[in-house]
Amino acid sequence: MLLPTGRVYFAKSMKVAIIGNSGSGKSTYASKLAEGCPTSILDLDLVFWRPGSLVERPAAERIADVQRFCGKHDSWIIEGCYADLIAASFPWRPELIFLDPGRDFCLSNCRQRPHESHKYPTKEDQDRNLDFLIRWVSDYYHRDGLMSYRAHQALFDGYEGPKIRMQSQD
Repeated sequence: MLLPTGRVYFAKSMKVAIIGNSGSGKSTYASKLAEGCPTSILDLDLVFWRPGSLVERPAAERIADVQRFCGKHDSWIIEGCYADLIAASFPWRPELIFLDPGRDFCLSNCRQRPHESHKYPTKEDQDRNLDFLIRWVSDYYHRDGLMSYRAHQALFDGYEGPKIRMQSQD
C-alpha cells in the first residue's frame, strides 16, 4: 500500500492517524487506505462522546481507550477531529495525515454525507443535525479547542514522526 508520502506499508504494520475538519474526508480516506488490508479502523467520534449523546467522556477514559486500541492491533488507522486522541497514538509513531481541503469542500461533503448508521439510527435523525454541522464546519478556522484548525495545526507542527498535510480536494 502506498501512502501519499510515497511510503509503502505492508498490512501487518500500518499505523495511520488522520485528523481534519468535519467533512474533510477522514472516514472515506481511512476506508480507502484499509482496502484489501487486514487493518482495524477506529472512528474517534465513538471514543470521544458518551454513547447516544453529545456529552464528552472524561479525557483520561477516552485517551486510555485509544491507547488500548493502538496497543491491541498490529495494523490500524484512527481518524477524527480530536487533537488529544490523535496525540494519544503518537507513542506508536503513526503516519500523521492532516486533511485540510478547505471550508467549501468540507461543507459540500457534509451536505452530501451518506447515512452513518453507526452514529444515527436513521438518515432523518442524522439530517436533523445538519444545520449544526454546517455551523460547526464553518467555525473550524476561528474557534479554539481540541477540534479547531489551530489545535490541528499545532499538533501537526509539533509531531516529529512521519507526516503529510493534504490540501488537495482529490
